[in-house]
Amino acid sequence: MNKCALSVVVVVLSLIFICSCAGKSRRPSKPIITVELTPSSGPLVVGKSLTVSVKSKVREGTLKKTDLYLNNRLLVTETSGEFSYTITELQETGVNTLRVFSEKNDGSSAVVIRNFTLLSDVVPVNYSYTVIRDFPHDTGHFTQGLEIRNGFLFEGTGEYGTSAIYRKNLPSGRVVNSVKMDNRYFGEGITILEDKIYQLTYKNQIGFVYNLADFALVDSFRYASKEGWGLTNDGKSLIMSDGSAVLTWIDPAGFSVQRSIQVADHEKIYQYLNELEYDSGYLWANVWGSERILRIEARSGRITGYVDLKGLLGTLPLNQSDRLDVMNGIALMPSTGHLLVTGKRWPRMFEIKVIISE
Repeated sequence: MNKCALSVVVVVLSLIFICSCAGKSRRPSKPIITVELTPSSGPLVVGKSLTVSVKSKVREGTLKKTDLYLNNRLLVTETSGEFSYTITELQETGVNTLRVFSEKNDGSSAVVIRNFTLLSDVVPVNYSYTVIRDFPHDTGHFTQGLEIRNGFLFEGTGEYGTSAIYRKNLPSGRVVNSVKMDNRYFGEGITILEDKIYQLTYKNQIGFVYNLADFALVDSFRYASKEGWGLTNDGKSLIMSDGSAVLTWIDPAGFSVQRSIQVADHEKIYQYLNELEYDSGYLWANVWGSERILRIEARSGRITGYVDLKGLLGTLPLNQSDRLDVMNGIALMPSTGHLLVTGKRWPRMFEIKVIISE
């Protein structure tokens, strides 16, 4: 091919490329969003306010609207490119999410996410306690849940191959009846609501429902949390923990999520929430790996008090062969309002009276 022919080919290809590009429509430019929070630093606490200042700039076309959401709840819709919105009396402890969505008239849009942490406005009280008495506990039971109903103690246990639910005589520890889980499941928290027993599993994301009267398996349900830990109820809803700071309310009819909260005190968000027990608008919660029990306001997630049970087991003589594990297990004793507490493979359970002074 001579130089003249080569030049013609180059020119033709260039024209084809230019024409093909000219035939394509340009993608609309997205809005440019900036978000500023006031106060911009330092801890935020329940009851305080937060001002969100939003700017949505467009290089071409016009802005249609901007939506401001807090935790997926729409706060305001604005058509101007710049506005401020003050959230008064912040209530939800833990990590809160602001989402700003701006849309142009041509349909192009942009989203900006900003998170902020809200701590409790309450300094928790260190509650004292008194041991009333103790009861026998099977050291082979890896305790995951305790509940007292109709004068009997119900205990859910874990570990693959040995997970079960037991109905026991509390004073003697004698097993009245039980149901064993399939070996593929690691049992977790249990709770009794009306005439049913509900039980979580550790990593299978499935829960089971049994008849209270005869322990017959009657239903199962799925949950989104990767792990199931503690379980209780407030008389209407199931309340579960998953090892994080989150507590989730579940409808026992259709097993849909009703709401969730994150648990915090005045200094930090509390992780590793484990066994739970509901008590008149509050939740008692074990913290995995510690001997501290939290008292949590169920409505808000604020921690109102701590019970430090360190050394509780040391009050009794122990055998060197005992394979003790972490403290886990809280049951409200309806007749007295006291708490029954124990641990995984502990030889005893303790009835304690918590002395609450607000």
